Amino acid sequence: MPSSEQTYGPGGSGELSAAPKLRVDTPERAGLDPEEMRHLVTEVHALTTGERPWAPAAVVVVGRGPVIAVEAAAGWAVRYASYDERTDTGVELPAAARIPATTSTPFDLASLTKLFTAIAAVQQLERGTLDMDAQVAAYLPDFTAAAQHGITVRQLLTHTSGLRPELPLYDCPDDAARRALLRAEAPSSAPGRYRYSDLNMLLLQYVLERVTGRTLDVLIAEGVTGPLGMTATRFGPCPDAAATEDQRRPWAKTERGMVRGEVHDENAWALGGVAGHAGLFSTARDLAILCRCLLTGGAYGPARILGQDHVELLLAPPGLGFAVDQPWFMGQLAGSGAAGHTGFTGTSLVLDRATNTFAVLLANTVHPKRSWGSVGNGPRVAVGDRVARALRGR
Repeated sequence: MPSSEQTYGPGGSGELSAAPKLRVDTPERAGLDPEEMRHLVTEVHALTTGERPWAPAAVVVVGRGPVIAVEAAAGWAVRYASYDERTDTGVELPAAARIPATTSTPFDLASLTKLFTAIAAVQQLERGTLDMDAQVAAYLPDFTAAAQHGITVRQLLTHTSGLRPELPLYDCPDDAARRALLRAEAPSSAPGRYRYSDLNMLLLQYVLERVTGRTLDVLIAEGVTGPLGMTATRFGPCPDAAATEDQRRPWAKTERGMVRGEVHDENAWALGGVAGHAGLFSTARDLAILCRCLLTGGAYGPARILGQDHVELLLAPPGLGFAVDQPWFMGQLAGSGAAGHTGFTGTSLVLDRATNTFAVLLANTVHPKRSWGSVGNGPRVAVGDRVARALRGR
């Protein structure tokens, strides 16, 4: 008989398996070049320094197999009181009022939330309650525009529905108006061609909630974060999170002031903080657990959240929710089936099954204002390049 700590996969296959949990050890024990990892930590610290840093705070975790080889934090989780548009400067808090970043600091994940929504969808595929090639209209007949254009669940998961990137849900007076806007939204380009859109994951959220009778936050808590022991991963509010943006028009879409502990994305905020495209907060260590789970084929410790064949479905090209082999943020880790995603707030995650390696970078690049200190995706690429060189060096 299995022990009380063991759990079966959501597909009900009855197969029981376990995968070693993460442990902290040296880069050498992980099969990574220690000199490259030292350079990586130095570079991450440099990202948070100066008057206009890439981000006030950054946390990086790199691992291979069950070993966390690097875990480092730099900068300030809360550095600025506001943004001064007259001088284009951040109004810094007094030194005593700033909050340093630690490896336990939660960050607003932004679009990394999409990965959790995709996993929740694939769990329903595994259970047979969702058909990837079914039309959205089969589950949401009241979404008339999606029905008229034959949008499918697969198109939502692969960003090939043709829906525009977003809608101004934050300008709607209430939930009924927001839902009506989504129901009436037709593709703005022909379905079948890739076009990244938050609306895909919002519609997928409604599909999952209709199929299961449970809200997305419950689905993720019960199906992913709970079984894996990801205790720091949750939808907001998250009062101890790194601060994001002094949100004011015209650079933002709402008038909220300095945002901390509530989701940065305006549409997710308008939807109450729980959305298929954004809203989750997490730590780098928690995301390392998710990476380890997917690299082992869906298991972590005694828990299994997906069967191996469905993990393959999730991560194999073109990816379901996950982006595959994208050097623009993965750097030299791309090319052999690496999968991952980025988030607007400065977050990214890459896992490479070919080398059993993962890298997580969390930052608050939008503090105190979006694009204020940004140097693009260079720092994300640099992390991927360092990890790739560390693999070659060993």
